[in-house]
Amino acid sequence: MTLIPSTPQLWTTAHVQSTLPRRDSNSHKGSFGTALLIAGTQEMPGAALLAGLGAMRSGLGKLVIATEPEAIAMIVSGLPEATYLQNGLQQIAQRKSSIDPYRAAAIGPGTHPDSATESAVMVLLESQIPIILDAGALSKRSYPTRQSPVILTPHPAEFARITGVDINLLETNRSHYASLWAQKLQVAIVLKGPSTVVAFPDGDTWINPTGNSALAKGGSGDTLTGMMLGMLCCHEDWKHAVLNAVHIHGACADEWITTRSAHTLLAHELIEVLPVVWKKFDI
Repeated sequence: MTLIPSTPQLWTTAHVQSTLPRRDSNSHKGSFGTALLIAGTQEMPGAALLAGLGAMRSGLGKLVIATEPEAIAMIVSGLPEATYLQNGLQQIAQRKSSIDPYRAAAIGPGTHPDSATESAVMVLLESQIPIILDAGALSKRSYPTRQSPVILTPHPAEFARITGVDINLLETNRSHYASLWAQKLQVAIVLKGPSTVVAFPDGDTWINPTGNSALAKGGSGDTLTGMMLGMLCCHEDWKHAVLNAVHIHGACADEWITTRSAHTLLAHELIEVLPVVWKKFDI
């Protein structure tokens, strides 16, 4: 197969407004599905909380957070709306807990890139639900042909690690390499950074115009993963879910700096401004 990186397009406000789902007045939590978030450890419970908050604010019906018991104890007061699967990563990896109930899944925020995480990723790849791989779940591997998408969310250093592309070379043409590797691996790649690139396995490539340096802080990527997970549950077109999550995530940071310094943003504050920002796209 000849791989031809495409010319990227801009995903604009008009695109978001025309593709955001509408919430039917007769809908219920089952209408929007249950999502699985495998995230966090006792050393990094905040990653699960940030991703969980992003997911719960982004259109899903129910959320199950699979994490360690010590992490649950620390984050449940911050997100009582979720339900929790104790030692969930191990349960998924050892096939002791089924993937069948879930509409979409994300794995990696705050997890270690170890054999247990890799085993859990393999189990998810065998399923037929959309899956997001972030942080600790990003490793150099090939991907099976499957009906539902695989979405990778690397920052440049992670992209370089999983592809072998020199990071300095990557930064000279981010959209080129994102598109090339999305086609090569047959996955979607969300290459984070200034003007985040979203490349799809069919060669379709988009540049996101929102966001600013306020996002250059720990935890903002966890929040994006959660938002993307939530949007996968309420969008009919998974591509729109990915693109809209990236766009609105950046728009939250843009909203922040209208009245506050970019130095001061904390990742959980993206979720605090999200309801107001999302409303601006509702037409």
